[in-house]
Amino acid sequence: MNEKESLILHLVKEDPFISQIDLAEQTGLSRSAAAGYVSSLIRQGKILGRAYVLPDEKEVICIGGANVDRKIQVIDKLEYGTSNPGYSSQSCGGVARNIAENLGRIGIDAALMTVVGDDHQGQWLLDYTKAFVDIGPSQQILKKTTGTYTAVLERDGEMAVALADMCIYDAVSIEMIEKKWGYLASAELVILDTNFPADVLAHTIKRCEEESIPLCITPVSSAKVKKLPRNLSGVTWLIANQREAEALSGVKIQNEGDFFKSAEAILEKGAKKVVITRGDKGLVYFSKQGEAGVLLPPKVAVDDVTGAGDSLVAGIAYGHLKGLNIKDACKIGMTCSQITLQSHETVNPALNHTRLQEAFKQFFK
Repeated sequence: MNEKESLILHLVKEDPFISQIDLAEQTGLSRSAAAGYVSSLIRQGKILGRAYVLPDEKEVICIGGANVDRKIQVIDKLEYGTSNPGYSSQSCGGVARNIAENLGRIGIDAALMTVVGDDHQGQWLLDYTKAFVDIGPSQQILKKTTGTYTAVLERDGEMAVALADMCIYDAVSIEMIEKKWGYLASAELVILDTNFPADVLAHTIKRCEEESIPLCITPVSSAKVKKLPRNLSGVTWLIANQREAEALSGVKIQNEGDFFKSAEAILEKGAKKVVITRGDKGLVYFSKQGEAGVLLPPKVAVDDVTGAGDSLVAGIAYGHLKGLNIKDACKIGMTCSQITLQSHETVNPALNHTRLQEAFKQFFK
């Protein structure tokens, strides 16, 4: 923003119903010039249009999926081609939604931008989620079905296979993002999963770069990571698992050195900081500033791995907001992840700021 835009924004904050005549008089501008600056502020997302409605400032806005998660865990060894005894559960899910709830639980002021169907499941998702985050940027789409994710888990809690119905996200457009750009413009960090169409992802990355808005990307799967543009300039954090990193970097990971080769290839695409998770072997991190290392996880009793990656991202985002370096931010992320592993829920209901602090001291003395 230039000096005149900053002055007009200040006047609007003081009086959201101020007229353009009064704006012109108090800034020494002509009415047409004042109108031009107001239009510029609307395009930047600093104000949301007539009556000069200001966007609610949030620390983080999470953009992407909100689904109904269904888990079926086998009682004995999984056998393919036949029926397996097991037990099932249902919970709120979706990468962006999970991250947002985790952030809300640890005290971060977060918002969620997603789409759900005009069905019972979509309303249930929004009603549950609004207890933790602002769902104002989200919307229900008529005659669409809410996304679902069904995971089949081995006896030890490891995922055997998962099925996803995410057709609703094909309805998301660049225009939809632009109409809600004020939420992004007022955030300290944008977190973007890869559920939305490729053109929407590319547009959001480009706009965040143009407006210097910190951006964290977390791929949903090795298939959906391919929707990302080749140029990742403007991406502050890229957090992926091994398969997603391989698909994005083109580097086959067969040993520890390959993790860093993959991370370096992603940095060369434009990302500033890269984190690659390695399951029960922890994670590696690499930044353009030359920070690099391996972080091993503390040992905990694993109940269910579902959602652990989402809580890791939330913890790293927390560290970013607190100004921590990449290693310490990853420690916070790993702490959140370990708390999630100890719950059968996708987001551990026991997670809160106090639990996070206690676990961090326990794991990283």
